[in-house]
Amino acid sequence: MTSKNVTQFLAELRIDQSHSRPRVSNDNPYSEAQFKTLKYCPAFPERFGSITDARAFCEVFFDYYNHEHRHSGIGLHTPASVHSGTAAQVRAERARVLETAYAAHPERFHRKPVPPPLPTRAWINEPPPATIETTEDQQPRTAA
Repeated sequence: MTSKNVTQFLAELRIDQSHSRPRVSNDNPYSEAQFKTLKYCPAFPERFGSITDARAFCEVFFDYYNHEHRHSGIGLHTPASVHSGTAAQVRAERARVLETAYAAHPERFHRKPVPPPLPTRAWINEPPPATIETTEDQQPRTAA
């Protein structure tokens, strides 16, 4: 029997290898940020006892990450709030609380506080602009 090394095998399959250099990541920045948050979580164990333990930990962690953890990159909202469309309402309530605090004690602030801006659409690899057509029932669709 003979075997090929992985590099030869991938080359024959026309699969390019990716070798990221330090501080030059071609990876998904959102996944990388999530992995860092996971690894630096104080409850993250040095080792899991089993795959079942790992899955149980991750189930609890991802629920927290998506529904409770405030992400600085998305205006201190949770991913669930942004995804469900409640982020604008949350920001408006934050603005109201900040205005009330400022009105009551302006001496505590260097300037009038405002909540962080709402997140905008973000892309890892933005697709090229598509031509949008309207179908007979007025539903937009991407033109081929």
